[in-house]
Amino acid sequence: MIETRDNHSLSSLQPESAARAEITVTGIVQGVGFRPFVYRYAKSERLSGFVLNNGQGVTIEVQGLQSNIDSFIARFENSPPPLARIDTLSSKPIAIVDDSQDFIIVASDGNSNAVVAVSPDKSCCGDCLNEINDPDNRHYRYPFTNCTNCGPRYTLIKALPYDRKHTSMANFAMCSSCEKSYLDPMDRRYHAQPVSCPQCGPQLSLLSSDGEVVAHADIALTETVERLLQGEIVAIKGLGGFHLVCDATNHSAVELLRQRKRRPGKPLAVMVNNLEMAKSIVTGSQFEWEQLTSIERPITIMTKRHSSASGLSPAIAPGIDKLGVFLPYTPLHSLLLNELNIPIVATSANRSGEPIICEAKEIINQLGDVVDSILDHNRPIINACDDSVIQCVGDEVQVLRLARGFAPLSIHNPAGSVSHQLAVGAQQKNSIAFGFADKMVLSPHIGDLFSLEAESYFEHTLATFKRLYQFSPKVVISDKHPEYAPSKWAQQFTEQNEGVKQLKIQHHHAHILSVMAVNQVKEKVLGFSFDGTGLGDDQSLWGGEALIADVNGFERVCHIKPFMLIGGEQAIKDPKRLLLAILFQQYSLEEIGALSLPILNKTEPRLIENLHKLWQAKSNCIETSSIGRIFDAVAVLLGLIEKTQFEGQAGMLLEAAANRFDKFDDHIATEEFGYSLPVIDGMWQLDTLFKQLVSSVSQETLTEQRVGYIARGFMNSLGDAVTELAKQHSSLPVVLCGGVFQNRYLSELCISKLTEQGSQRLMPHHVPINDGGIALGQLWYGLHHK
Repeated sequence: MIETRDNHSLSSLQPESAARAEITVTGIVQGVGFRPFVYRYAKSERLSGFVLNNGQGVTIEVQGLQSNIDSFIARFENSPPPLARIDTLSSKPIAIVDDSQDFIIVASDGNSNAVVAVSPDKSCCGDCLNEINDPDNRHYRYPFTNCTNCGPRYTLIKALPYDRKHTSMANFAMCSSCEKSYLDPMDRRYHAQPVSCPQCGPQLSLLSSDGEVVAHADIALTETVERLLQGEIVAIKGLGGFHLVCDATNHSAVELLRQRKRRPGKPLAVMVNNLEMAKSIVTGSQFEWEQLTSIERPITIMTKRHSSASGLSPAIAPGIDKLGVFLPYTPLHSLLLNELNIPIVATSANRSGEPIICEAKEIINQLGDVVDSILDHNRPIINACDDSVIQCVGDEVQVLRLARGFAPLSIHNPAGSVSHQLAVGAQQKNSIAFGFADKMVLSPHIGDLFSLEAESYFEHTLATFKRLYQFSPKVVISDKHPEYAPSKWAQQFTEQNEGVKQLKIQHHHAHILSVMAVNQVKEKVLGFSFDGTGLGDDQSLWGGEALIADVNGFERVCHIKPFMLIGGEQAIKDPKRLLLAILFQQYSLEEIGALSLPILNKTEPRLIENLHKLWQAKSNCIETSSIGRIFDAVAVLLGLIEKTQFEGQAGMLLEAAANRFDKFDDHIATEEFGYSLPVIDGMWQLDTLFKQLVSSVSQETLTEQRVGYIARGFMNSLGDAVTELAKQHSSLPVVLCGGVFQNRYLSELCISKLTEQGSQRLMPHHVPINDGGIALGQLWYGLHHK
């Protein structure tokens, strides 16, 4: 619903009297074809006046009959431009201008105090796709075709207002045909800033892995297709960075990509030509197909068909039942997939844990030993932006990575912000958030801040928003963990800038506040914050928390009974240490030796003894209440992993095990695998749960079906724990957040149970529930602690 403010009611004027009104519109109203829509509306209502972009949004003056002005304003509520989002619309009567004869579009006023929301990049529209496939159209086979309704925005913008001179297209002079379209308000390319054609726009070039030019323009595209069909790995430049691409049906090519990129197990995303091809490799609900084909074109996690039926290499997503699939979102991708007519692996071009690469020279320097060729183009990427990743939990979208198509995510904040506020986010899956005027803006995904390259990308993203909005923070909000790179940056920034205030907020509180922020909630909620690890107020590592929280603080009402990370960070990579730490709490060494557990049978007794000594002495150990680490321990117990290859692997494998069979006997599941997680003294008793799990594992041979029953029983016990506590606090809305709730089985179970018992739940909408949403929660805290 548009927030409308009428400062002086126009309706008090006589209906047929002449009038003039000034209208101000804010939101995502630049770079989305807003002004030509205004122009057409004004013409159809026989109004004179003008429209212009400025730093605040769009300003309109219209003159004519009062009834026509009223009708004109109503159109913004009823039929706004397809890519626009109107946050506020205010109008007031002004003096009539005697010589007002026509309606015109005025050039942007260049106001530097920008508060307009920057639009995310959008996928190629149907009209442009038809043109690139029409031999009689001047855009035929042109891979950079776009119009007002589609194409790049955020990735090519340097400054606001959004005009061509402020984009990476500034150095491409339009030909007469493009200029004619650009200047015609009735043309869909009117003021489409990246507008170009083969005569005047960017061009492709194919390079060898060491940078030698192999081919140009359309020949480069044809040659790329041939090389992919021959099994090559090609780096291809998209909207916000490069993909590493290979034939997804060529097992040798996929294995080679994994080997060269040193990525042994983490799933790879697959791009397909169309919906029909997608349906040949994954299954899904109608809601999932709608998300896959939406204008954002996200990578959508769906249930994969058996690799032998789909023709895909089994190495794409080994051991799990899900596959990340997406459709072409640029003309280049569409042309490529049309010619190939096979699924392709399209994974972000980066070194593990580092930002996506945007320039061919960096591909050569960093991934020259990974790729065989590079398909480059000469339109610079100003702001890197990875692909968004989502999954559907029932009929809700859950954003796993907020990026292309969705980000920057602008949220209207009616209460406003007195000063500029900056939230610097978490150490992993970092994003940053900005509060100013009536806006809260969450940046695109930055990544894990464990390298100089990643920290440089953090700085670059911050500089982008400072440049766009003349942003100068007076308050900086960070995590309480002093060793996080963003926390260190915030500390240094406040020390170097007099008058800047630093606020610190606990990690899991910020998780809950992120969901509260997008719902504009300040009052108490019951938040379940389940994740890997975050520094708690008692200096241990939290991660299985139930907090009653509001914008002022929280009360920890329940949490997982703590256990030890033996060897600290080593335990995360070697999860049998986690399992042993939990077992050490309830069994002696002799009793553990007598347990018939497959993982322990494969572990040297001397190692178990040494780890027990460390555990007893609490040497190089730290306590945690992390449910993410419990998932790791259960996956080890069930023989699903021995070493953790990538974050979230255990959760994916447990979910796959739980979903592996279409039918489970509900009676057997309840009677034999119905586990409990009781609460004593405000702690969920992990020991009780693991005694039951150990008993199930040691009783019989672990068949695939038995593993599935145990995996379900384990996650069901968590679901029961959540819903039981929610029932005890029935007056409070519930928030489910933290990376553990990316486990679709667990999320759907909790949502179903909460709905069934009548609990109110706040939805996260497009804010990631993992650490990618932390910055927004930090910002919401800052906005209420001025």
